[in-house]
Amino acid sequence: MSRPGRKPSHLGRRRVLMDRVVRGRRHALFLLFLLAGIAMSSWVTRTPAIRDRLDLSTAHMGLVLFGLSLGSMAGISCSGRLVSRFGTRPVIVWGTWLLIAGMAMICWGSALTSVWTVTAGLCAFGAGLGVGDVAVNVDGTDVERLGGRTTLPALHGCFSLGTVLGAGAGMAATAAGVPVHWHLAAVVLLATGLLLYAMRAIPEGTGRAAPEKAHEAGVGRHRPAVWKDGRLLLIGAIVLAMALAEGSANDWLPLLMVDGHGMDATAGSLVYAGFAAAMTLGRFAGTFFLDRFGRTVVVRASALSGALGLLVVIVSDNAVLAGTAVLLWGLGASLGFPLALSAAGESGPDPTARVSLVAVIGYVAFLVGPPGLGFLGGQVGLRPAMLVVLACVVCAAFLAPAVETGTRAEGQAAGCGTDADVPATADGAGSL
Repeated sequence: MSRPGRKPSHLGRRRVLMDRVVRGRRHALFLLFLLAGIAMSSWVTRTPAIRDRLDLSTAHMGLVLFGLSLGSMAGISCSGRLVSRFGTRPVIVWGTWLLIAGMAMICWGSALTSVWTVTAGLCAFGAGLGVGDVAVNVDGTDVERLGGRTTLPALHGCFSLGTVLGAGAGMAATAAGVPVHWHLAAVVLLATGLLLYAMRAIPEGTGRAAPEKAHEAGVGRHRPAVWKDGRLLLIGAIVLAMALAEGSANDWLPLLMVDGHGMDATAGSLVYAGFAAAMTLGRFAGTFFLDRFGRTVVVRASALSGALGLLVVIVSDNAVLAGTAVLLWGLGASLGFPLALSAAGESGPDPTARVSLVAVIGYVAFLVGPPGLGFLGGQVGLRPAMLVVLACVVCAAFLAPAVETGTRAEGQAAGCGTDADVPATADGAGSL
């Protein structure tokens, strides 16, 4: 009679241990997303100053931004295979180190007024961001499964919070006349500290393919079947549109407000900070609306909000009205990307390959968007060029039903499932 009496207590202690490990992983991921957001917005808010320092036209600035897009695409295209082979931890850690190294090169290139050094730094920065992107989202999906609660929108909300903090610091640095290289050097030091603190809680082995499966079938054999999944491709199209809506603001919003609406550089940075704040609010509030209305309604409402904001920014000649409409643009762009990635991970077997594929499709927006909008903006102006983004976001509203995978309840049940999950998670954390 004593043995059955001890079992619930034993299982309870193991469950508490797993909850503690999952909570530590979640907090570490929060910091990593925050780091990426601060780094990205620190670069974005200083693009007018860097363009002026390098003495570049809008079209030539598009070529410099192509380095960021090329690096991002290269990183994202190999990240899934790296995660399958090594697990998320080393990919996250080395990808973030590469991001920090790229930021240091941008800082050095700005000090030297070297276009090629800045371009190379953006390439390294984008590669680090791309390599780590799939890994942190796969790790976040695993935390969702183990914790049994929606996590990805809040994680992406931390990225947006980072962009708000970085944009605020960038705006203050711009107003105070702080040189770009000193500003970015401080960001490099901050990012290094955040990475060293957060990496301790990321366990080994998450997302890694089983050796026997990799030996018998090969990791790459999953990909042809994934490419044939029509629903997954529709999810990828939503990510493409919403990534373009977010990425076009990250790359061009300060310049759009300066060149297209006659604002000064400080006001342009302030508008970008408003966009980032709206993104943050949308992502942190997303769980509330998701639990009540479902993915389809939330993604469709997000797309329509983004489309309305873009439309006003494009057609209005009133700078104040356009700056206010950017808030709708930010709210609309906030949830499409994380919800689509979460849906991709739940849409079938091999979530690493599925998240990787959808992320690659989304990063096409970052590859084609900046130089494409730059060249188009050089011909017709940045405001009319944003009509391309508007058309893509409207299409996403019609594709919204694709994110309803019908497997979310099963995924949450798995997170509260058998005790067999607990030792593996605890052992992974204990090895750190």
